[in-house]
Amino acid sequence: MSMTGPPEPQVSRHHAGLTVPSSGFPPSLRKTPTVLWKKSPRARTWLAAAALLSAPLPMPVAHAAAAGTVDRQALLSAADNRAEWLTHGRTYDEQRFSPLAQIDTANVKNLGLAWFADLDTARGQEATPLVIDGAVYVTTAWSEVKAYDAVSGKLRWEYDPKVPREAGVKLCCDVVNRGLASWGHQLYFGSLDGRLIALDRDTGKLLWSKLTVDPSKPYAITGAPRVIDGRVIIGNAGGEMGVRGYVAAYDANGGRELWRFYTVPGRPGTNTAPHLKHAEDTWKGEWWTLGGGGAVWDSMAYDPKLDLLYIGTGNGSPWNDTYRSPGGGDDLYIDSIIALKPQTGEYVWHYQTTPDDTWDFDATQHMILADLEIGGVLRKVLMQASKNGFFYVLDRASGQLISASNFVTVNWAKGVDIHSGRPIENPEARIERTGKLYVVVPGAGGAHSWQPMAYDPKTGLVYIPALEAGFPYMPDAHWKPAAVGFNTGMDFAAGAMPADTNIRAAVKAATKGALIAWDPVAQKERWRVPFKGPWNGGVLATGGGLVFQGNAAREFAAYDAASGAKLWSLGVQTGIIAAPVTYSIKGEQYVAVLAGWGGVWALAPGILSEVAGPVRNVSRLLVFKLNGAAQLPPEQSVALRPLDPPAVSGTPEQIAEGAQQYGRFCGACHGDAAYGGGLLPDLRRSALLGDDAAWSSVVREGALRTRGMVSFAPVLSSAQVEAIRAYVIKRANEDKASGDR
Repeated sequence: MSMTGPPEPQVSRHHAGLTVPSSGFPPSLRKTPTVLWKKSPRARTWLAAAALLSAPLPMPVAHAAAAGTVDRQALLSAADNRAEWLTHGRTYDEQRFSPLAQIDTANVKNLGLAWFADLDTARGQEATPLVIDGAVYVTTAWSEVKAYDAVSGKLRWEYDPKVPREAGVKLCCDVVNRGLASWGHQLYFGSLDGRLIALDRDTGKLLWSKLTVDPSKPYAITGAPRVIDGRVIIGNAGGEMGVRGYVAAYDANGGRELWRFYTVPGRPGTNTAPHLKHAEDTWKGEWWTLGGGGAVWDSMAYDPKLDLLYIGTGNGSPWNDTYRSPGGGDDLYIDSIIALKPQTGEYVWHYQTTPDDTWDFDATQHMILADLEIGGVLRKVLMQASKNGFFYVLDRASGQLISASNFVTVNWAKGVDIHSGRPIENPEARIERTGKLYVVVPGAGGAHSWQPMAYDPKTGLVYIPALEAGFPYMPDAHWKPAAVGFNTGMDFAAGAMPADTNIRAAVKAATKGALIAWDPVAQKERWRVPFKGPWNGGVLATGGGLVFQGNAAREFAAYDAASGAKLWSLGVQTGIIAAPVTYSIKGEQYVAVLAGWGGVWALAPGILSEVAGPVRNVSRLLVFKLNGAAQLPPEQSVALRPLDPPAVSGTPEQIAEGAQQYGRFCGACHGDAAYGGGLLPDLRRSALLGDDAAWSSVVREGALRTRGMVSFAPVLSSAQVEAIRAYVIKRANEDKASGDR
């Protein structure tokens, strides 16, 4: 890791000097039955990771005037506006803390549903609502926008950008959208197919639309924009597919691009910006042909006093550094927190959390700005609970590392060296060098993903929606880039979950989640709420001493911010992954959250998608208040198609080939080892399994492309498509025999 920039005098290059706590490597793993341990290297690796994960870790309500025109002053004073929620994190510092206190620890038990609105997009719902002038504005899956009366729930207007369903193949992690930005009387959002769109806030009328990406490349937009002084700032996604990351600013009044900041260098000789010239020396080979990665797909924050915009960059593309940058190198500026001048896009400083990343450890997680007293000195800090498992506290003026500690179990590194700022790596985790499968903890899902944290200045705690799960990384020795689908350089077939009920049970038991209250000054956990499953919602903290969060167990709950005690919960019939907001109208406080199971965990992990139990998508906007009396309709049961596959007919060689191709091109959407995660069709149950021509018509000919299932003819031959069918049939028969249904 290096936070050092180009050798210009104006660039900050400091390192810190505090001791970094570290759990280190466990001296031993829990004992595992010998009969399982001796089965295979893959079984041993899975069970070791399971054992590691199972081991324990050593005011009265005020009301602001209606915002009307959302301008610079409105956004700068958003912390004082108790009535509304004007920007993604409520304030530019992204603390997601509201001083509203009408709902508090004493009366939250009386919280009830005020109103709800059913949505028409049954995929993952990840957006944070905006609340302005008595209206709630949300984006939904497939980048649709809806406006509701904030008191009655009446639909005011809706807008559908008509994203082609074929665009879904460019996404790693569901067709989601995380929200809107506002400026003047306009709303702004990014569409899945790469457009930045401006709408009239009152009517939903389209004002302008700007294509922000090269449509010939696998870019997409899932994140929420931010607006700073009339500049709408948006990044994009595509690190799994093969893109070059960037963030750009556009004129709020017409969409003209004002500046573009690339996060990784292009072909040598084309990099004129000083930060890109400096980065060239940290790459090897011909990285630009594969994109490089570093996508700015989610988190941003802004400090108006320092006039610094902070962005987080994603993983390298492909993941496997052997292909991305043969010969090593830190590969700047992937997995980095970067400070920019928002007026010009000028680089100021960076801190790289995971140099030379090979594990998909983005640094795009939620960043929070706060002023903390550390060592007797008030420090302006930036905080991030990173995907790699470490909680970072940085000086946000200089990028200086102040402290870092793991907030969950970590086995890829022992800690972070406070002097160099680099992680102290475990050599066994460098699978691109060892060539061996290794279950890395945390895995590709991260210790903390996109779900927002919250910071309560009263308690001084950061509330983290944490994940605890490993992932089996194995380099693909024969990988070649493909025109469709994932381009990671990893062998997903080698790490597929074995069809062994004992191994599955051990891994499921070790896969979990938690709401962790973290002291960023002491770098210690103060309390935690354990969850059975790892894919839970974003967080809201309030002046009533409460922390609100939804979870994968189909409930929305409120916790005591000081102790973590659960004070209230309500079943909501589906998983919640989005973050709540709160607002006040005519003296009454409301709490709103989007519900709807989805995202990567409902797609890719296979049997592990159901760790918290089977979850179906029921997409709704839910709004609560004290003594709310609305009732959800009765929950509808959905019968699964029977697991009744045709007899196994493929040869061992054909099935092995099918496993390889399925792992590369199918598993990200239809589940590891062909076990459907519940959001998209479970191929083991498909009526097409018994008909090779019908199967091919979908997979190769694209018969369902208008529903998002594009043709894979550019990357799969007819023989390979048939091999995948043979593999899925075998897997379906194995699961039917074992009872894992």
